[in-house]
Amino acid sequence: MTIDYPTIDAIRSNRASLGERILTTPVRRLSDHAVAAAIGPSTEVWLKEELFQHTGSFKPRGALSVMLDLDRPALDRGVTGVSAGNHAISLAYCARELASSAKVVMPRTANPYRVQVCRELGAAVELVENVHQAFDRVRAIETTEGRTFVHPYEGLKTALGTASVGLEFIDQLDSAGRSLDAIIVAAGGGGLTAGVACAVKQMRPGTAVYAVEPFGADTLSRSFVSGNPEALESVRTIADSLGAPRCEPYSLALNLRFLDEVVLVTDDQIRDAMRLLFRAAKLVVEPAGAATLAALMYPLRDRLAGQRVGLVVCGGNIDIAGFAAHLAPT
Repeated sequence: MTIDYPTIDAIRSNRASLGERILTTPVRRLSDHAVAAAIGPSTEVWLKEELFQHTGSFKPRGALSVMLDLDRPALDRGVTGVSAGNHAISLAYCARELASSAKVVMPRTANPYRVQVCRELGAAVELVENVHQAFDRVRAIETTEGRTFVHPYEGLKTALGTASVGLEFIDQLDSAGRSLDAIIVAAGGGGLTAGVACAVKQMRPGTAVYAVEPFGADTLSRSFVSGNPEALESVRTIADSLGAPRCEPYSLALNLRFLDEVVLVTDDQIRDAMRLLFRAAKLVVEPAGAATLAALMYPLRDRLAGQRVGLVVCGGNIDIAGFAAHLAPT
């Protein structure tokens, strides 16, 4: 299909415009005997640690890319958005950085820690029953208050921002004298996977890019099969950051253009990956942040055996009690 996708020059230019408001997050090799046992001794793993980004996830890359295009009157009116947490936190951060304001709508099931962080960063938070009501409410705020709706994962500017994750990953591995056979990225609507795949495939066409979703939030997987944006009546997964209720046309088109495949993991497999990241990498991640390792441990283990694989660790916004509960033996 024909689609206006971000070029590498455009991605680099946009990354430069984000400046120091966005961190170039670390890349490191994960080498440990427990990891070797879980994924195979000949597979080499490199982590792109986006959990160390401002706000604890990759989300400000896209939100700030959108908001930098707003003029002063629009910034004065403020922004609004819907999120289970990470996008809401990023909007609060970006609004503070640009002397704007944010009003975010979150489901009541959102992690209280994330709600607290949003409020600490200065955002007004409204809680509703579910994500479907949240989208309706945010549209009403957009209409009545004149705030700009910043979508959590859809649109060209958002893709320009998320693509910088893939751009940095390739550049950082190049500097280390390494190249990747495959990259795995978690999908929560498809905005991150679209951007990363777009950058990686233009820079290294031979590098496979896989998306991973939980079985209980498989919107991208269904959309990838049908070729059309699909929606879910309900989301059932511990990885609430990956619980987008539907795919959107532009991000889906980018995924169809650049992504190789979507694989699925269970919640128990995500918990296993959380435990392994804590043990071997000393990382405290939210379930979404462990999904890529879960994909390598389970559905992609045999296929990627002996290869050099990059994992995007997309976020680490989780409270202490919730993290401990996931790590506890079942």
